[in-house]
Amino acid sequence: MELILITGGARAGKSRYAQARAVELGGDDVSFIATATASDDEMRARIERHRADRPARWECIEAPTQIGDAIAACRHDTILLDCVTMLAANALLGAHARSGAEAEDAVAAEVRGIVNALTARSGTLLAVTNEVGLAVHPPTALGRWYQDALGRANQRLAASAAEVVLVVSGLPLVLKSPGRHA
Repeated sequence: MELILITGGARAGKSRYAQARAVELGGDDVSFIATATASDDEMRARIERHRADRPARWECIEAPTQIGDAIAACRHDTILLDCVTMLAANALLGAHARSGAEAEDAVAAEVRGIVNALTARSGTLLAVTNEVGLAVHPPTALGRWYQDALGRANQRLAASAAEVVLVVSGLPLVLKSPGRHA
């Protein structure tokens, strides 16, 4: 399976770009893996906006963690994972990490699941993630552990990806593509 990693800042247009690419690749035959959980009213509203923005015909699998298993369960060869950012948060919080190393281990386990799933099937996985290295430096240890773990996860995914696209202000910038490596 080929990985296309789509990264950028918050509200940069990553999901819109990823959905358009998924339609190009799979049309109606797309499996969508959602990692967000409705923990409060604001998050429920965000999830509803995302749900309304994507084609209703797509298969939707809600998987806040265990993404390798979710990828294996998808019916279609075009899979859109939105997003690794929430997956990392879910993994870190679910592990009740008490150190940076525990946070790294929890997030790295999910990334290993994604990378392992790539070799187990054919098709294309589009994975959306935030480029947190450009964000404000977190004032808490937990925030720094998260930022560090997600930054390393993004590096590992980018290394495994056939294509990496940075979306800035709604505009895609290809960082890595077949024949053009970073």
